[in-house]
Amino acid sequence: FAGVSTHLPLFLLNGAHDGPTVVMTGGVHGAEYTSIETAYRVARDTDPRHLHGQLIIAPIASMTAFRQRAIDLCPPDDKNLNRLFPGDPHGSFAQQLAHWLFQNLIRRADAFIDLHGGDLNEALVPFSIIRRSGTPDLDAKSLALAQAFGLPYIVESVVGGSTYAAATEAGIPAVLAEVGGQGLWPAAHVQQMVEGVYRALAHLELVEQAAVPIAPPSQVLGEMVWLRSARDGLFYPSVNVGDEVVEGQTLGRLADYLGETLEEVKAPASGPVLFLVTTLAMNNGDPLLAVGRVR
Repeated sequence: FAGVSTHLPLFLLNGAHDGPTVVMTGGVHGAEYTSIETAYRVARDTDPRHLHGQLIIAPIASMTAFRQRAIDLCPPDDKNLNRLFPGDPHGSFAQQLAHWLFQNLIRRADAFIDLHGGDLNEALVPFSIIRRSGTPDLDAKSLALAQAFGLPYIVESVVGGSTYAAATEAGIPAVLAEVGGQGLWPAAHVQQMVEGVYRALAHLELVEQAAVPIAPPSQVLGEMVWLRSARDGLFYPSVNVGDEVVEGQTLGRLADYLGETLEEVKAPASGPVLFLVTTLAMNNGDPLLAVGRVR
């Protein structure tokens, strides 16, 4: 793409029985390791003899980011791949990669699942995101898919450029699921995401196996409100992911390089803290955290 060579691991599982085509991606952000290991686990453990339909899995969608352990961005042009869909065949490397992924994988799906997690510098509480399209039947299918995945929160988003947004705009039910972070992929996080995938596949009738029950049901949130730093310096959060906060509450502070407080960080909305940057280093424009606004 754009004169840069790359490669893409890909699993194509053709079931012994008729059914829908489901596409699943991991590693759109190359250092979100729980998503990647989950995709490999599902690809290697799913038996096509018991599969109803076709399951296509790309466990590392952004190989250049994976190899460089890149945070958020896709080398060599350092764009956020998950803000570029459906892509541009004549654009930069990441734009062309997004176009290839969308045209050759995502748009061929009857349903789409994108696996994510906190990046190397992020902690998060597990949640799913769906795109509000304004089409009741499509929105209901995406919501049901997210509910079947069974993570604690479901965020309804209108943000464009992401995998799930492009899929939804193409009329394909889609969910983005987030588990884990901070460069770790402990067994419990992988297992939680694997169980969510198989619940979703059972909901789509690709697999017949009994799904792990969901308890309690997911809480639906109106939107994810991001807060970004307006300064370079040091970040000292005073809350943890999953904490319930109220709008205007102090969540931490930003300090200069002598440790003196520059400003207090205030909650941009009321709801749970969905993700939190955990590095002391903070740059102007970097995300600090996001709060899921309660509807």
